[in-house]
Amino acid sequence: MIRTPLRPLARILSARAKGENPDYIERENIRLRAETTRARAQNRAEGRLLLLGLAFFAAFMVVGARMGLLAASEPMEPRSAGLGAEISGRRADITDRNGRILATNFSTHALYAHPKQMIDPARVALELSALFPEMKAEDLERRFTDGRSFLWLRKKLSPEQMQAVHDIGDPGLLFGPRDMRLYPNGKLASHILGGASFGAEGVHSAEVIGIAGVERALDSRLRDPAQAATPLALSIDMTVQTAMHEVLETGMLMMNAKAAAGVLMDVHTGEVLSLVSLPDFDPNDRPTPLLKGDPADSPLFNHAVQGVYELGSTFKIFTTSQAMELGLVNANTMVDADAPLRWGKHRIGEYEGKNYGPLLSVTDVIVKSSNVGTANLALKIGGERQQEFFKSLGLFDPVPLELSEASGAAPLLPKRWADIVTITSSYGHGMSASPMHLATAYSAIANDGVMLTPTLLRRDSPPAGKRILSSENARAAALMLRQVVTRGTASFGEVDGYEVAGKTGTADKVKRGGGYDKGKNINTFAAMFPASDPQYVLVVTLDEASDNSSTRPRRTAGWTAVPVAAEVIRRTAPLLGLRPQIEYAPLNAVSASVQ
Repeated sequence: MIRTPLRPLARILSARAKGENPDYIERENIRLRAETTRARAQNRAEGRLLLLGLAFFAAFMVVGARMGLLAASEPMEPRSAGLGAEISGRRADITDRNGRILATNFSTHALYAHPKQMIDPARVALELSALFPEMKAEDLERRFTDGRSFLWLRKKLSPEQMQAVHDIGDPGLLFGPRDMRLYPNGKLASHILGGASFGAEGVHSAEVIGIAGVERALDSRLRDPAQAATPLALSIDMTVQTAMHEVLETGMLMMNAKAAAGVLMDVHTGEVLSLVSLPDFDPNDRPTPLLKGDPADSPLFNHAVQGVYELGSTFKIFTTSQAMELGLVNANTMVDADAPLRWGKHRIGEYEGKNYGPLLSVTDVIVKSSNVGTANLALKIGGERQQEFFKSLGLFDPVPLELSEASGAAPLLPKRWADIVTITSSYGHGMSASPMHLATAYSAIANDGVMLTPTLLRRDSPPAGKRILSSENARAAALMLRQVVTRGTASFGEVDGYEVAGKTGTADKVKRGGGYDKGKNINTFAAMFPASDPQYVLVVTLDEASDNSSTRPRRTAGWTAVPVAAEVIRRTAPLLGLRPQIEYAPLNAVSASVQ
């Protein structure tokens, strides 16, 4: 830095030469130096004030923005930050086809403890055991005092329980927010929905995951954050579901059945409108699975999907339909029905030892449910072609339904398809399938011969299907089934105005060690209505049913499953929008009159 001298020699000499006082030069230089110093200090001060002003302005802007954000946000308690990724408990609702809620989320709280923060662990243990009977005071006190710092006590609390725990007043008892799954309809559709539970858990949230049914099969869809606000619409109609549940429950009681199942399908879309399995359960309080014994004895067992049974004479319409499709017979062709039929060491007879004669029309084979007539048709078809047709009906594979249990419910098939298997499977013995398989196969006949994939999801338009029967043969099969109701083994299935068509099936249950249990059977009625223009298929199955209203127990499907199915149709047909039709007798029909 160059400083100007206060008394520069050149100016001093010049001033003396002119007779001026040199001190004025010094004072002038001092004044100028002071002004320069003051100007420099003023500039520095102004710069500092400007920077300070900008800093205050920025601080006020940050505070104002934060205050605005807090004012616009939802009020909530502050939470300390934790390690790890955030656990998302959001899950989409499930509705029926009309938007009625079947499953939704409900906000609740979990109860946990910090034992080291407890004031009086013994008192807390005693009061908690009084509130929650499943908790023992001795066990709680031991866990509160064994040195641990964290302990889960309950995963779900009702508001009343939460208040009662809060009234205990110990700082070691804490609450964590939870979203739990709520099923407002209780047992209705329990085997469809399945249930949900908690997956990954934290103090402040828990992951809700599906553990059975639709909840598990479509878990990724229900947990997708992008679709959390869009409910999953099922094909189920809860009004129809309620009616069928009530009828099956009553029918199961009246027919002394061990279990019951019902499936109602729309034949033109493949939508399952109702699926009931009894006994059932409340998914809000899902029971634990059986660890021993027969899994079918558990209320968790879905008899409509997991129940794989020999379904008896309900299979006979498949044999006659294929024979007509191959051009081997028509509805009026006469076939050999002379009983018994002997094939090697095997003897094929009729129910109660009946014999329908050497010749019986194909229609009457179905109406009278002739085992021998059906067996002879199957022998004409042959084993290879029979297997191909059964495969086209979906009877060789698990039903492709949106249930986690469906994939494991494969039909039980013989290891070798010998001629005797061709015979027995033609009338529903020697191979096993579920009521859901049967409903899907009957829907193909009812849908003018076109096979559709069944679904539990609502469809806005009919899907493309695969034709397995010509329209002519499908209609002929439906007319045969109609005559089973009007003059055959399913006479109790008649419902005025709805032209019910169907086929009964009674089969003895297979023993675990082999052979059949003559005292236990499966009774099934597979129906379609109205027969002249089928819209719906209904399958009702009763496990070990017996009508004991007479002097002798009656254990066939005609006495048990058929009247129950008829009542289901009577209750649900109006709900489905079907108007009863008047059936007119042919003009050339003979009528009797009493004079």
